[in-house]
Amino acid sequence: MSEPQGGDRRRRKGLDNPTLDDVAREAGVSAITVSRAIHRPDSVREATREKVEAAIAKVGYVPNMVAGTLASASSRFIPVIVPSLSNVVFVEVIQGLQAVFDQHGYQMLLGNTDYSMEREEELIRTFLGWSPTALVTTGLRHREGLSELLKRFPRPLVEIMELGQAVDMNVGMDHQRAGATMADHLLAQGYRHIVFAGTRLAHNYRAAQRYEGHRSRLVSEGLDAPLMEWQQDSYYDLGGAALDEIRRQYPQVEAIHFIDDVMASGALLEAQRQGLRVPDDIAIAGFTGLPFARALIPRLTTIVSPREAIGRLAAHQIIDRLEGRQPEACIDVGFTLQRGEST
Repeated sequence: MSEPQGGDRRRRKGLDNPTLDDVAREAGVSAITVSRAIHRPDSVREATREKVEAAIAKVGYVPNMVAGTLASASSRFIPVIVPSLSNVVFVEVIQGLQAVFDQHGYQMLLGNTDYSMEREEELIRTFLGWSPTALVTTGLRHREGLSELLKRFPRPLVEIMELGQAVDMNVGMDHQRAGATMADHLLAQGYRHIVFAGTRLAHNYRAAQRYEGHRSRLVSEGLDAPLMEWQQDSYYDLGGAALDEIRRQYPQVEAIHFIDDVMASGALLEAQRQGLRVPDDIAIAGFTGLPFARALIPRLTTIVSPREAIGRLAAHQIIDRLEGRQPEACIDVGFTLQRGEST
């Protein structure tokens, strides 16, 4: 197979891949010393190893872990980097990717960052060292050094889940608009005292974008937009605890806009245990569009994100590029407001 078009595209930008010799020149040592520092770090002095590591970071060099065994090495695996493997959202995205990759004979390797950009960089640098066929990452934000490295990656790269200026290709949705859409719905229902409930927004910045969309709509109506945040992952019991804490801190609250359906469902079930009427005593809304939300009584109002479609479309972008076709560079999958009786 000829080299993917992605490589041609990046070379036209003048982004050639740094070599071992580039690292050696930057560090002021021999190429053999650089190789030893990479493959047998205990065989060189600590000061030398630190110089080599600094040079690698500066020039953006990625060691090719397969070049030593096969001069013409080429893999058929595609790393997929996600922030969580316990969140059903990303499980469904992975299912969409795998369905397409399997059809075309490519294997998928998974990396979980736990919403850490430092961990993301570690994983991607490791995967790139094995010369993958392509790469899928979650989100458009990366550490500065990693962003420069991704620009040099000569094969197809897709950043998923959100929209914006991508390194190569992009599939996702507008999270700020999704947050604003739910806020508009709650306002249209007559609610004026609305609290947004989220978790780890400094790390889960797509959820933070939804809060920003929510906040901007409430502020435009002259309303407060209080935020309650917890520094732990979303889970059902946390939704119930959040319901209690929000009602204590904001006794006038009429509606709660939760970060996702998991917390929203936990809150809805807790409200029923306490004998609260939903939505008369408290309205509850979520995000994601998980299937069980339609089975709750009352049914949960939520934003449906096309998770499996994001994975499937991202995989097709990669396959199209590898097979010589020119895929659409940016795909907005949109979202749907699913009205239930919880609001």
